[in-house]
Amino acid sequence: MNIPAELKYTTDHEWIRIEGEIGTIGVTDHAQGELGDVVYVDIPNASATVGKGDTFGSIEAVKTVADLFSPVSGTLVEVNDVNSAPDIVNKDPYGAGWLVKIRLADVSELDGLMDAEAYKALVGA
Repeated sequence: MNIPAELKYTTDHEWIRIEGEIGTIGVTDHAQGELGDVVYVDIPNASATVGKGDTFGSIEAVKTVADLFSPVSGTLVEVNDVNSAPDIVNKDPYGAGWLVKIRLADVSELDGLMDAEAYKALVGA
């Protein structure tokens, strides 16, 4: 299981990569494996302002649908249109399979997220 050291993680299995004031968010390798084949990602409001822990969309796999939770507060600034090839979320969850970019409202919220070692312990990797 791939758990990149440079990312931060949530207990809901989202990851965030910070570049300046923008965070890129996606689902972890563990999450995509648990979901199975991803068939659709629904992010209804591409410019929504969300709070930490708020739902910003959902991800649909062959057997289930799961909510997507924001690891930080901020405003969505970009949505990755993965629906033309949703399996990219399974194949490359930390690269081309990213889901949204968010302008962070409060950088200190990153302190409440897990590092790679803590996330490995959570998922038993």
